[in-house]
Amino acid sequence: MTTDPKGLVDHLFRERSGQMVAWLTRVFGAAYLDLVEEVVQDALLKALQQWPYSGVPSNPAGWLCQVARNGALDVLRRDSAFRSRAPAIAAELTRSTPGTMNESPDPVFEDDELKMIFLCCHPALPMDTRVALSLKTVSGFSVQEIGRAFLTSDATIAQRLVRAKRRLRELDVPFDLPSAEDLSPRLDAVLEVIYLLFNEGYASRGGDELVRADLCFEALRLARLVARSARTESPAAHALAALIALQAARRRARLDDRGEIVLLEEQDRSRWDAGLTALGFAHLERSAAGSVMTAYHVQAAIAAAHTSASSPADTPWRDILRLYDDLAVLNPSPLVRLNRIVAVWKVHGSEAALTDLRPLEAEPALQSYYLLPALKGRLLASIGDQGAARHAFEMALALPCSEPEQRFLEKQLKELGARS
Repeated sequence: MTTDPKGLVDHLFRERSGQMVAWLTRVFGAAYLDLVEEVVQDALLKALQQWPYSGVPSNPAGWLCQVARNGALDVLRRDSAFRSRAPAIAAELTRSTPGTMNESPDPVFEDDELKMIFLCCHPALPMDTRVALSLKTVSGFSVQEIGRAFLTSDATIAQRLVRAKRRLRELDVPFDLPSAEDLSPRLDAVLEVIYLLFNEGYASRGGDELVRADLCFEALRLARLVARSARTESPAAHALAALIALQAARRRARLDDRGEIVLLEEQDRSRWDAGLTALGFAHLERSAAGSVMTAYHVQAAIAAAHTSASSPADTPWRDILRLYDDLAVLNPSPLVRLNRIVAVWKVHGSEAALTDLRPLEAEPALQSYYLLPALKGRLLASIGDQGAARHAFEMALALPCSEPEQRFLEKQLKELGARS
């Protein structure tokens, strides 16, 4: 772990803020979510202010927990709204810590963060709002990161979050798993939260890292908890766990030793994680129970097709294209249609792929998505249209993306110049 104070606080914010928010929400109640987030933000701000001068404490996570506890006790002393409950809340704050496990044979009951996601996914909230609130409160996503995940403006996301917290206050939702009949309506949103958490970890669209292993493994942990619980296990949960494990198995091969992006067809497959691959196929086998096929099933099958190929030449692109056709029926989003174009390229060639790509250029949701012009640039370069390819890569560079992705695009431009 880094000893740079700012880098360490950033890391702990990702790793611990969700635990602290869930812990304090369990103690204070969901009606006080704004207050809880303020206490946690205060603790992180104090770390940023003090650690560069006083040094990083020997137990930084414990330090943050203690500062958050002290901040919560200060709230109790000054806020008359808690007068009647102050002794009980103070006792619980003193007794418990973030991540404290309750005694239960069911893993979902033991995990405060997962219970917090179920709370945020209350059926009284619209689906997009449930997911956005969960990503903000439990996963520590910024409004900008959530906006990128939804291909939506920051202002829209901020409004959703304000309305969601107000609604939870009105409902006074308890911090506990809902009854069996209320659990199922929340499960789809919970799975989507975990899916988007993994996506941000596997291909971060901002900052200096492409792969954020902490987010990837937190998503895998949560997916496996849901899949293991007697109350939440489902084929869809196993399919999501399979998808995450199979994709995460490739994470070390996605960058070379200098931190530069390595395309899938150029990856050293010996660097793929055999343990995660085996775990993915085990969950994929369990996902076959039942008669319903979800988008997670299809995406896991696509990941399995890539993983099963011993070399790029053995990749079953026609099967993958058929799977993308199935996925487009289940989830006809612009992103799915964009990802499908790679399979069209491999099966039917560059011209066919360019024909399918052109309508997507008018999609509002993809106007700020760098991968669309980046893919167009690769397709144009493959047919020898160097000038148009250069223009496409320059367009991609002007859009938000991570630093490794920027360097990859710059490399494409240099290679085009060398060919010219």
